[in-house]
Amino acid sequence: MTASDEQPGSAAHVLALVANGSATSRADLVRELGLAASTVSARVQDLVEAGLLTESGEGASRGGRRPRLLRIADRGAVALAADLGSHHVRTGAVGLTGPVFDVEEDAADLTSGPEPALDALAERLGALAERQRAAGRTVRGVGVGFPGPVDADGGRIIAPSRMPGWHLFALRDRLADRLGLPVLLDNDANMLALGEHRATHPALRHLVVVKAGRGIGSGVISDGRLYRGARGSAGDISHVRLEAAGERPCSCGNIGCLETVASGAALAAALRAQGIAADSTTDILRLVENGEPHATTLVRQAGRDIGAVLAVVVNFFNPEAVLLGGALSGAQPLVAAVRGMLYERCLPMATSELLINAATGGPDAGLLGAGHAALRGVAAGSRGKER
Repeated sequence: MTASDEQPGSAAHVLALVANGSATSRADLVRELGLAASTVSARVQDLVEAGLLTESGEGASRGGRRPRLLRIADRGAVALAADLGSHHVRTGAVGLTGPVFDVEEDAADLTSGPEPALDALAERLGALAERQRAAGRTVRGVGVGFPGPVDADGGRIIAPSRMPGWHLFALRDRLADRLGLPVLLDNDANMLALGEHRATHPALRHLVVVKAGRGIGSGVISDGRLYRGARGSAGDISHVRLEAAGERPCSCGNIGCLETVASGAALAAALRAQGIAADSTTDILRLVENGEPHATTLVRQAGRDIGAVLAVVVNFFNPEAVLLGGALSGAQPLVAAVRGMLYERCLPMATSELLINAATGGPDAGLLGAGHAALRGVAAGSRGKER
């Protein structure tokens, strides 16, 4: 399964219009999409055959015969979703409507290499699939967010920092072979952006969603759809060179990257160098909440550094909102510092109506984005039955 967006008039777009209530019949879809009735009927039939839509009952007449009503299949498609971190894996099931369910989170070490991680992920997702089938649901696919650069079309990991052995690993195809299901793979920040957009800001068309945790990344929503760029690296702010980072070596091979001073890994290392115990973003948040001055100062400076990079993005892209997600977004000094830098460095026209907030989709936003991306992929390219 390759990455798929809601292209205008596509089956995935049809599915989205029915899911959000914009269309309840084929006639509504013809009016919304401006397509021929025969084209709309073909799209609907594909989705009905895939178990994503049902068509039954009758709606109000507008002068002709009463239309049959389209609905999301109540017990139809679900997707499995996995949100991977460098030291954890979070999994859940996602339907076309409603929240993520059957969520589990476990410790996992991606830095130990791809094969052990693949074994653990396949085991967790296989058990999740069996639970969904036992409940009478049909599993249509899998969406996975990976914490590093991803060739979404090729389904491979591309040179992730701090993760030896992963370069060019065909995670999508290897996982699909193990599970017997189509798999959609993308960067975790992109999945977070999709989830935040769908869950909390569906009316906005232009968003930048930052994931600030052990590493730093961002996803871009442009004109209502995920924007990946020419090769899939759009939104990768982690390795933008920053003057404040000086000559610090980065795991990517360059020096002075944003990640070297503003990521959770960098902040934890800086605290340990001062004799303060901090091994994770959870430790950093605890220290900030307890008012530890060194931690608060470092987090505030990280926010200014992230804000300095985002100011260029905001001036160039002119989004409606900048949302800060990931574990570090729970530190209010970081969010406030990002906001201050954007107001300080961006054009007033770009920030006069700009929403700058911590993301509110919660820890399952990445799962929601991954699951819906997988279901859209099924809508766009699958007419077969569950394997």
